[in-house]
Amino acid sequence: MKQLNRTTVDQLPQYPIKVLQFGEGNFLRAFVDYAIQTLNNECDFKAGVAVIQPLTGGMVGSLNQQDGLYTLFMKGVLQGKEIQEKELISSIVRGIDPYKDFNAYLELAALEELEFVISNTTEAGIAYNPEDRFDMEPQRSFPGKLTRFLYERFKHFNGEKSKGLTIIPCELINHNAQTLKKIILQYIELWELEDGFKTWILESTDFHNTLVDRIVPGYPKDDIESYNQQLDYEDRLIVSAEKFFLWVIEGGEKLKAKLPFHKTELDVKIVDDMQPYRTRKVRILNGAHTTMVPFSILYGNQTVKETVDNPFTGAFVQAALFQEIIPTLDMDPQELEDFADAVLDRFRNPFIKHMLSSIALNSISKFKVRVLPSLLAYVDLKGELPVHLTFALSCLIRFYNSQWQGQVLPVKDEAQIMAEFKALWESESYDQISEQALSNTEFWGRDLTKVSGLSAAVSRGLKLIETQGVEKGFQQFAEHVNIQS
Repeated sequence: MKQLNRTTVDQLPQYPIKVLQFGEGNFLRAFVDYAIQTLNNECDFKAGVAVIQPLTGGMVGSLNQQDGLYTLFMKGVLQGKEIQEKELISSIVRGIDPYKDFNAYLELAALEELEFVISNTTEAGIAYNPEDRFDMEPQRSFPGKLTRFLYERFKHFNGEKSKGLTIIPCELINHNAQTLKKIILQYIELWELEDGFKTWILESTDFHNTLVDRIVPGYPKDDIESYNQQLDYEDRLIVSAEKFFLWVIEGGEKLKAKLPFHKTELDVKIVDDMQPYRTRKVRILNGAHTTMVPFSILYGNQTVKETVDNPFTGAFVQAALFQEIIPTLDMDPQELEDFADAVLDRFRNPFIKHMLSSIALNSISKFKVRVLPSLLAYVDLKGELPVHLTFALSCLIRFYNSQWQGQVLPVKDEAQIMAEFKALWESESYDQISEQALSNTEFWGRDLTKVSGLSAAVSRGLKLIETQGVEKGFQQFAEHVNIQS
């Protein structure tokens, strides 16, 4: 079988480099490079991507062996129907390892056509390293490398305002672009670069906060033969992803003109404020995950799909979403319900085996950020406790007992939190366990015993889980617990 490259595949366009991309991993290739290709195919965007390897030991070499080509398989459920698609991605035209060829990296700064910088260097990638120096080849941190690159471009074009770049980071931290900009300004200060460069960064370089959402399992090693059988070439860089795609970018008409995603069917939203979308994702998608994990594991499920497919646990998750979480969000109700329906479709994806144990890490801090705001907002809105979210909180506290029906539970958290729960569960009083857990401000950021009725409800939930199991326990919890706050 022929090896995949540009000599073995006919009539592939090779566009000028418009995009500098930091990161060569599965997510960027299944998300950003796919999006750029969509613009190329549907909008005559004519943009090539130059990939920069942000760390040593990356895969730029493998990417270059295939001339930047790879196959993207997209599988999922959309409106209840299974979808399977594949596409040969050709938007990447060059890969550079700055650790081996720093000059080739800097030479890209002189490209007239270059317009965009896009990155995904993990959440830890946007960080300031005071040990980075201007004369290093390259700098250790991604922001350090980028600052050096931008300075090279500034000098090459003599500070011409029109040569500023549009920077769109995709790292999963809030205010990612503003954080990156702040660190670049720190390096300008540390390296004592001229004021003109600082002005060029502030006035000619655009930074756009983003939210990205797509599950990308990556290389399907466990089922690679079935993928290979669908190809007539050898591809060592196959990447699999779900069909769902969402990219929210803060920006205005200027950015919409530069990135005409509105002319495609991709769900790319260029908006003034992305925070409502971030809140939507955190409360609905992440909130549903965090709500279901202890509850569903105690019930006996192992995967997210099992959870939503099961008549009892699936109905529980749906009720939590549509009856208790969505009513607390200040967005268009239909848009929220459509998003929640899409989330449930994603949870049902038969092509992704998402283990509940794999998302059980740090469940206390996750509940604090993802679920507790919905619970408290519901109390403020309705004047009563939300039945499903309150029972989920009981399940969470029971989960941290670490043992259930003779089995060790997959509890994973900081040693101090684990130790505190171990001591807490030495009590034989559910009232005491509930009060001590809920009053711990280190867990929740506030004393939850101040929420009227919550401690008593959680205590009753704990007793019912222990004595009746999850399903019967919840039925009695919903019927008999006084939920008026």
